[in-house]
Amino acid sequence: MKARPLYTRNEFETLRKRWAEGLVCDKAVQDQALDLLVKADRHNWIHQTNWFGEPILQLPQDVFTLQEIIFRTRPRFIIEVGVAWGGSLLFYSTLMHALGGERVIGIDVYIPDDLRARLERFGPLSERITLIQGSSVDPRIVEQVRAIVGDCRQNLVHLDSLHSHAHVLQELKLYSPFVGKGSYLICGDTVVERMPEQTHRPRPWGPGNSPQTACAEFLRSTDEFEVDREFEAKYLFSCNPGGYLRRVRA
Repeated sequence: MKARPLYTRNEFETLRKRWAEGLVCDKAVQDQALDLLVKADRHNWIHQTNWFGEPILQLPQDVFTLQEIIFRTRPRFIIEVGVAWGGSLLFYSTLMHALGGERVIGIDVYIPDDLRARLERFGPLSERITLIQGSSVDPRIVEQVRAIVGDCRQNLVHLDSLHSHAHVLQELKLYSPFVGKGSYLICGDTVVERMPEQTHRPRPWGPGNSPQTACAEFLRSTDEFEVDREFEAKYLFSCNPGGYLRRVRA
C-alpha cells in the first residue's frame, strides 16, 4: 500500500488555523472549558504546575503561550510583576538562556530569603535573574526597572500581582512604556471576570473589579495595543483571556 504523503508545513499551518477557528466558535466547548476551569479552581488546579521543580502557578496552556510569544519576539528583557514561588522566573530564564536574552526582572512586595537561595541553585539560569522587592506601583521601583533596561523596548512585561481593578490599571499605565512595537504586555488572570466569587480563600477582587475590567479601561484609553486572541483560540484553557496585549504602534 502506498503511503499517504504528509502535508507540507504550510498546509499543516493552514489546517491548524482552521481548526482553531472552529474551536473558538464552538460555544458549547468554550462553556464546558470555563465550567471545568471554575470547578478545578476550587482545588487550586493552577498551583500544580512546576518548572524545574519550582511552582510556576500558570496553566500549562498559558506556559506554552508564553513560550510561543518569547520565541517569536525574542525579548532582551522580561519583566514579571508578582513572582510567587519563582518557577516562572526560572522558566523565563531557561528560554532566555536558549534564545540569547539578557535578563529577567522579578518584582514582588515579599521576596523571602529561601526563594533567593532556591533560585541560586540553578547556576547560569539564576545569574540572569534580578529580584526587586517592593510595590510594583512605587515610582522608585519603576525607576529601578528603567535603570536596568535603559532605552530597550524589546521587552516582555507580565503583570501578575494584586488583581484589583485600580492596581492593575496603574500597572498597565506604568509598565506599558517598557514595551515596544511588536512586543507583548500581558495582563494576568483576566479570567477572574468570568468566574464566580472564589470559595477557597477571601480575595479583594472579583467580577467587576478584576484585571479584565482594568484591561478594558486601559485599551479604551489607547490605540497602541491590541488583544491577540490567537493563543486562547487554539489552547482552549487560559487564565488570561483577552489579556495578551501586543503593541501595534510605537
